[in-house]
Amino acid sequence: MALPFARSLFLCRWGAKRLAAAVAEARRGISFKLEEKTAHSSLALFKGDTGVKYGIVGLEPTKLALNVERFREWAVVLADTAVTSGRHYWEVTVKRSHQFRIGVADVDMSRDSCIGVDDRSWVFTYAQRKWHTMLANEKAPIEGMGQPEKVGLLLEYEAQKLSLVDVSRVAVVHTLQTDFRGPVVPAFALWDGELLTHSGLEVPKGL
Repeated sequence: MALPFARSLFLCRWGAKRLAAAVAEARRGISFKLEEKTAHSSLALFKGDTGVKYGIVGLEPTKLALNVERFREWAVVLADTAVTSGRHYWEVTVKRSHQFRIGVADVDMSRDSCIGVDDRSWVFTYAQRKWHTMLANEKAPIEGMGQPEKVGLLLEYEAQKLSLVDVSRVAVVHTLQTDFRGPVVPAFALWDGELLTHSGLEVPKGL
């Protein structure tokens, strides 16, 4: 009788561990890298395609592989993983950048546009030491957020929300009400310095 009992106890514990792992996995946000084939010629990826840096000259377009998915006019790059459901959280470390945009965009947004300019992307923009939301080329100021070292983004697909998170306080600073109609991907634009992304994170408690 001892052997069946021990086996049952083992299976019970194994099942509990699997359940706990599944719950932890469900709490984690998407894990993504930046997709080189979408990156504008002035952008270079680094650290295993998790970071992006801006170059004034950049790469010569003639030396880049022809790709219809590459942004042609604006310094934009998209992530390689689309979101169609769930709550997801990721962070961005800002290095020597004073002008950038972070948010999400439709996977098939125009490569001749810039995130925040059309109505198929939702972004938070930082420029001239000030934060704004940006949608369809219209800006609205954000208060209570200073010059960033690291910021967080919380995407709630079913609730149609994208929030800017103050990482130091683990607090939502501003929430954009969105209008997702299909898959979206994390999106980034910058005109100086570097951005380093951190994905695959759990949604912090309290958010």
